[in-house]
Amino acid sequence: MRILLSNDDGYLAPGLLNLADALSGLGEIVVVAPERNRSGASNSLTLDRPLSLRQAENGFYYVNGTPTDCVHLAVTGMLEHLPDIVVSGINNGPNMGDDTLYSGTVAAATEAYLLGIPALAISLASYEGRNFPAAGKIARQLVERFITSPPSEPTLLNVNVPDQPFAELSGIKVTRLGKRHKAEPVIKMISPRREVVYWVGAAGPAQDAGEGTDFHALANGFVSVTPLQIDLTHQQQLASIRSWLA
Repeated sequence: MRILLSNDDGYLAPGLLNLADALSGLGEIVVVAPERNRSGASNSLTLDRPLSLRQAENGFYYVNGTPTDCVHLAVTGMLEHLPDIVVSGINNGPNMGDDTLYSGTVAAATEAYLLGIPALAISLASYEGRNFPAAGKIARQLVERFITSPPSEPTLLNVNVPDQPFAELSGIKVTRLGKRHKAEPVIKMISPRREVVYWVGAAGPAQDAGEGTDFHALANGFVSVTPLQIDLTHQQQLASIRSWLA
């Protein structure tokens, strides 16, 4: 079993260290992660400069690029053999609902999926980061399931784990993505150089958080597992747009 790990918090992030520890013994593990925090990088590729690949003392590889760069470089140029699965995380903070469009954690897994490799993104759903080992145990359970019972079709899973001890988790639920309200306004500030600068505001609160959503699962102590797809075509609008353009 060949396992490629990545993330968007950087190669020194505690979530990545916990993930590597949790999956040890399941197969050959290679870690390729960004050299620094690239949260919110989404599916961006670096096309305006070359990328460098370096190895840290702990054996992890790191790249001066995005999470997508890391997986793309590893799969298409670095590794001699394709990984059997790619696991991205453990992210420090949730990736639910609309977050998945911006998330570098989900983007790393998505790149693997686009390259034909089963993948999962796993996030600890708070910024306190108290229970990374619990999320690591969930990651191991899911990878073990991939080993013993491989999915019958290409799979991209988005996993969010409540930030609580493993023994206190209510279980696992398969969910759909919920939806947030629009983001909070940007925050205007004056820099030390007297320049006007703006910080992107926080994500908005949950809007669609009913039963069956990832938000609802987390609020009730469950791990949410959401299968994702890449086809962005709005199928229901094809006929109406054809008529509109006729």
